[in-house]
Amino acid sequence: MDKSNLSRRGVLKSGALTSAGLAVPTIFTAQSAAAFTNEPTGGSVTLGFNVPQTGPYADEGADELRAYQLAVEHINGSGDGGMMNTFSSKALQGNGILGKEVKYVTGDTQTKSDAARASAKSMIEKDGAVMITGGSSSGVAIAVQGLCQEAGVIFMAGLTHSNDTTGKDKKANGFRHFFNAYMSGAALAPVLKSLYGDDRRAYHLTADYTWGWTQEESIKAATEALGWETVNTVKTPLAATDFSSYIAPVLNSGADVLVLNHYGGNMVNSLTNAVQFGLREKQVNGKNFEIVVPLYSRLMAKGAGENVKGIHGSTNWHWSLQDEGSQAFVRSFGTKYGFPPSQAAHTVYCQTLLYADAVERAGSFNPCAVAGALEGFEFDGLGNGKTLYRADDHQCFKDVLVVRGKENPTSEFDLLEVVEVTPAAQVTYGVDHPMFAGGALGSCNPGA
Repeated sequence: MDKSNLSRRGVLKSGALTSAGLAVPTIFTAQSAAAFTNEPTGGSVTLGFNVPQTGPYADEGADELRAYQLAVEHINGSGDGGMMNTFSSKALQGNGILGKEVKYVTGDTQTKSDAARASAKSMIEKDGAVMITGGSSSGVAIAVQGLCQEAGVIFMAGLTHSNDTTGKDKKANGFRHFFNAYMSGAALAPVLKSLYGDDRRAYHLTADYTWGWTQEESIKAATEALGWETVNTVKTPLAATDFSSYIAPVLNSGADVLVLNHYGGNMVNSLTNAVQFGLREKQVNGKNFEIVVPLYSRLMAKGAGENVKGIHGSTNWHWSLQDEGSQAFVRSFGTKYGFPPSQAAHTVYCQTLLYADAVERAGSFNPCAVAGALEGFEFDGLGNGKTLYRADDHQCFKDVLVVRGKENPTSEFDLLEVVEVTPAAQVTYGVDHPMFAGGALGSCNPGA
C-alpha cells in the first residue's frame, strides 16, 4: 500500500487494501470516519449551486441552474433518470445520496470573485452545504475552489477553462469535468492549419483575467508550432461591452486572422464589432480574413446571430451528439424546459451526478473519501466518450469537439455543427507540462 497516499488523504481509498492480491473495498460511514465539515445528520443533504445570475455570463448561469435542478430530480428519483440510465457506474439508485434526500441552495456569483466567495461562504456556514459547484468564469472558479479547500468541502467546478484551475491553482478538494485552454489549442490548431494553411498572421484580443491569459497562451503556442506568426496580443477588460477601439487597430496590423479569446457576452460584442468593421469581407496578404473563437458555446452563437456562420472554435459538448448518454440528457432537459441544453448545462449536470456517485461509492460524505473515489475514476455514458478523472491534478480527459457556426441553421438552437471529434489522446498532456506548472495539489481537507 502507498502509505504516502494514505497520509495525504487522511482516509483509506476504496479498494486500497489488498489480501492475497485481491482488492478489499473500504466502506466509509459517519460512524467509522472522523467528523468533517457539514456532516449530514438528518434525512437530507444540502448542495450549493453558485452560478452567475447577473453579469456577462448570466446566460450560462441560467442554464446551469436548470441542469442542477434536473440533476437533483433524477438523483432523488423523479423524472426519467436522464444520464443515470447510461452512466457506466450504477451506484446511484434514485433514492438520494446514501438514502438522504438532496436539497440545494443557490447564489449569484455576479461573475466576480469576491461575490462568488461570499456566496459560497454563506452556503457553507449558514446553509450547511457539503459540496459547492457552479460558475462560468475561471477567476470565480479559482477563488471558490480555494475557499472550499480552506473550508473542507468538495468543489465540483462548472465552466472554467483556464489552465490554472487544474494547473498552478489546483486544489485537492477541487475537481474539473470541463476541458481547458490547452485542450482547445491542441484540438483546434490542426483544423485551422488544414482550413487556412500554415502561413498565417494572427492578432489576439484577450479577456484580461486568468482564462483569457491561458487561452491566448495555448492557442498561440499551438498555432505557432504549425507555422503561424503572432502579430499582436491585446488585453481587454472583462467588463467591456464595446470593442470598437480594439478592433480598429487590427485593420492596419497586417494580420489576416483575428483570434477572439472572449467568452459569453464579451464574445458576442467583440465578434459583432469585428463584423461591423468589415473584417469578414477583407482580404489581407492575398488571403481571406478569418476570425477564430477558441471557446464556443451555443448560447454565444445565439447571441451573435448571423455573425457566427462559418466561424470555427472548440466546445466541451454539443446537444447534437448521438451517443446514448448525450441523447438521454437532451431528452430529459428538453422535456422539462422545451429546448436543448447548452454545454454549461451538460457540464454541471455531469458534475452533480459524479459527486453523488462518488459519495455512494465511497460510502461517506467525508470530502477526503469522496476525493479518493473520484481520483483515477474512469467512466463512460455521460457524453464525450470514455473519460478519466486524473488523480494527479483532478482534470478530466475526454474527447474535445471542434465546431463551426452553421451556414443554414434549421432553428434557433441549431447554430453550431461538429466538424471534428478530437480524441482524448490528442489533447492529453503530462502532469509536468510547463503551462500547468507552479502549483501543488496538496492534501485533502475534511474541515471540522
